[in-house]
Amino acid sequence: MLVDSHCHLNFEQLSSDLDGVVARAGEAGIGHMLTIGTKLREFAGVRAIAEQYDNIHCSVGVHPHEAESEAEDVTTAHLVELATHPKVVGIGETGLDYFYEHAPRDLQKKSFRLHIAAAREAGLPLIVHTRNADEDTIGILHEEYEKGPFPGVIHCFSSGWEVAEKSMEIGFYISISGIVTFKAAEELREHVANIPMEKLLVETDSPYLAPVPMRGKSNEPSFVRHTAAKVAELKGVDADELAARTTDNFFKLFNKIERKI
Repeated sequence: MLVDSHCHLNFEQLSSDLDGVVARAGEAGIGHMLTIGTKLREFAGVRAIAEQYDNIHCSVGVHPHEAESEAEDVTTAHLVELATHPKVVGIGETGLDYFYEHAPRDLQKKSFRLHIAAAREAGLPLIVHTRNADEDTIGILHEEYEKGPFPGVIHCFSSGWEVAEKSMEIGFYISISGIVTFKAAEELREHVANIPMEKLLVETDSPYLAPVPMRGKSNEPSFVRHTAAKVAELKGVDADELAARTTDNFFKLFNKIERKI
């Protein structure tokens, strides 16, 4: 069994055929899915999906793109309160995105730190989005870690090696998406080959970033098997071992979940 450690099942491309998406995931050997919160005003819908299926859990958080539009709603106390729900197992996604910069950098940083404080207080993993913000991401993670430890994962890893290295120094996991299958992703493949197996997760980030050979289609959790196959190839192991190791890693990190696979 594989786990899709990061997907967006409340997005219309997937929610419009949710039963079909979940069924296809099961047929493809995907035993568990984590659907991710990106806006507090849409969190009730994310949580409702997790409540509907035994093998789906969720996170609560505000994507860096929404750091301005939801600035008044984001407090550590509110995140911690929402995270008490039994289906909520992570904080985020949060982080920094300097590629699009849909929100001012200062508000992104403030939101990031509030989420870190919530992860620390709730004892739940922090789910980090970082794009074109390597230096600030590393700096904030290490500054905050000195205040008290917190678990976490760099999701959809596509940054420089320093982000992986410095994140793993504080115990973080690194999650690999379909980008690893893209023709132009040779540097990423080199990084994945060097990430220890005990720190690897796999994900779709669906409905985005469909892996080869599904490019051009709306991504969905069943496609994580293609990403896992590429990661297994890069690590020099067979698909079953990669599935077992990444599944073990997922449940070790997201340890609020009662493991059933």
